[in-house]
Parts: sequence; structure tokens; C-alpha cells
Amino acid sequence: MSLFWIVIRQLAEFEAMATSKKVITREDWEKKLNDVKIRKEDMNKLVMNFLVTEGYVDAAEKFRMESGTEPDIDLATITDRMAVKKAVQCGNVEDAIEKVNDLNPEILDTNPQLFFHLQQQRLIELIRNGKVEEALEFAQEELAPRGEENQSFLEELERTVALLAFEDVTNCPVGELLDISQRLKTASEVNAAILTSQSHEKDPKLPSLLKMLVWAQNQLDEKAAYPRINNLSTAMLEDPAV
Repeated sequence: MSLFWIVIRQLAEFEAMATSKKVITREDWEKKLNDVKIRKEDMNKLVMNFLVTEGYVDAAEKFRMESGTEPDIDLATITDRMAVKKAVQCGNVEDAIEKVNDLNPEILDTNPQLFFHLQQQRLIELIRNGKVEEALEFAQEELAPRGEENQSFLEELERTVALLAFEDVTNCPVGELLDISQRLKTASEVNAAILTSQSHEKDPKLPSLLKMLVWAQNQLDEKAAYPRINNLSTAMLEDPAV
């Protein structure tokens, strides 16, 4: 991410300059980029962090062999974590809960919000499958007691049970609970909790660095015209419009 440090350095230099924009040529910009030295080991660690956090176990293993970069957690745990995530994404919440407890029972014991959201997802799946009586019984026995202890849980429970009042969920104001995005949201929450229990960051560093790059470029835009990256997927420098 040498470009990020170049942008930050230019911002600092321009703080004391006049308000008129300075034009930086591609030649000068590329020279500044070449002057910044970043260790290959640090870049490899950044890549490994992304692969591990996002759960690309096969790619992480191959990258370890090719680069000699050791992950900061046992790669075998990635497979277990991805099995939990996949179970939630497929609507198999009970299986996901069992797998989480097999990994580390303290994850759910110490995180009542996560456990409630998993139970809420179980309720959603019962409603999705048309098991109305079972859904009502589950809500009353498993979720209602938790709602009595926590106002936010009670509100979420009421929103979920409201799905039963509509034959056509397309007209239901809380119909989004049945969208695949709700499963993905719950799966992401479980994934983050497992990573935290393993003393690992719950979010990869690379996307954060890219967000910082976009922010830094936006700040520098006010002070200079320079070759910038407009498309993060290609990372191609585009000449400034002068």
C-alpha cells in the first residue's frame, strides 16, 4: 500500500502551501511511489490475513507453501469456522449451534446477543417452512423469556413473530427477515465471534486499508491534481484532468 503513504505524505506537505492546486505529473508521482519501500514480508502478511479472516483455507495453505508466510491461527480451525458459517447461510441453525459449541462452548455462553440472534434465525426458518405451531411454541418457550430480560430482544422477537400475521410476506413490513441477507447477517456475526474467540481480528485489514486510501485521495483532491486510482479492482493510475 505504498500509494496510501504517498498520498498521506503529500497531504502533509500541502498543509503549509497556498490554496491553489498543485499539478503532479505521472512521472513525478511514479517516482514518489518507487521511493517508498515496503517489505515483501509485510505484504505477504496482509494477504494471509485476508485469506484467513475470509476463510479461504485452500488458498491460505497454498500461499503459505509458496510464500513461506505462516498464518497466526491453525488453518484447520478455518474449515470448522466455515462449516458453521455455511450451516447458518443454508438455514441449518441447530447444526450451526452444535458446531459452535464443539469449537468453543464459551462463545455462546458469554455472548447472549449472538445466541439470541441464532435462536431468532431458527424461528425465522420455522416460519419460512410454514411450521406455524412449532414457531409459536419455540418463540414462547425459547425467545420470550430472553425478551423479558432485554428490551431490544423483545422488540426483535415482536418483529419476527409479525411475519405470522401476513399470508403474503411481500406486503409485510418486516418481510426482509426472510431475505437471504438476514441469513448472511447472522452468519457474519457468528463468524466474527469465532474469530474474536481465537484472538484474531474479526475484519480483514486489506479492505480497511483500501477505505483509508479512498479517504486520503479525497482529502488530497482538494489540494492537488495527481494520478489517482479510480477503480480499486484494477488499481490503475489515471492522469489528472487539467
